[in-house]
Amino acid sequence: MARERKFSIDELFHETKQLLLKHGYDGFTFGLLADSLNVSRGALYKYFENKDELLTNFIFYEMDQFLLKLKQIDDQQGFEAQFDFLLQLIFSHVDIQKLIKIAQQIPGNEEKFGKLHFDMYQYLQGFIELGKQEGKLKSNIPNAIILGYIFQSVAIPNHFDIPTSVWVSSIKDVIRHGMFTNT
Repeated sequence: MARERKFSIDELFHETKQLLLKHGYDGFTFGLLADSLNVSRGALYKYFENKDELLTNFIFYEMDQFLLKLKQIDDQQGFEAQFDFLLQLIFSHVDIQKLIKIAQQIPGNEEKFGKLHFDMYQYLQGFIELGKQEGKLKSNIPNAIILGYIFQSVAIPNHFDIPTSVWVSSIKDVIRHGMFTNT
C-alpha cells in the first residue's frame, strides 16, 4: 500500500482558499482539494468529516487572522493614521468579504458567521467615534453606514485594470472627499 503524502494545515488552508475563491461554495469539493494537494480524498476525511466542517474551520481561521491584525488599529495615533491602517489592511485582505459571503452559504453556521461579522463592526466603533471626536467624520451619519461605506467602497471591482496604486488612492480620495467638485 502506498504511503499517504503529508500536508500541513497551512497548505490545506491555502489550497482551500484558492479553490473556494475560484469555484465558490457550490463548486468546491474534496475531490478538487485532494487533486490540488496531490493526496487522496480519504486523507482529507481523516481531518474533516465533510466540506462544510472544513470550510467553517478555514473561514473562522481567516477571520480570526484578520481580526488579530485589525486590533492593531488601536496602536495607530489619531483617526487619519487609523483610517490609513484600516484601508491598507482591507486592501491587503480583499478576499475577506468574498469569504464572508461564502461563509453565509454554509448550512447551520449563519448565526456564528453573522456574530463574527457583527463583532468586527462593533470593534471598529472606537475608530468611528474617534473620527467623530476629531471632527473628521460627520456626527449625524450612523456609524454602521460609515463602516459599510468604507468596506463596500473597497469591494468595488477594478474591471478596467486601473493600476493598484491609482485604484487605492482614488478609493481613499472618494471616501475622504466624495466625488463632487466644490462648484
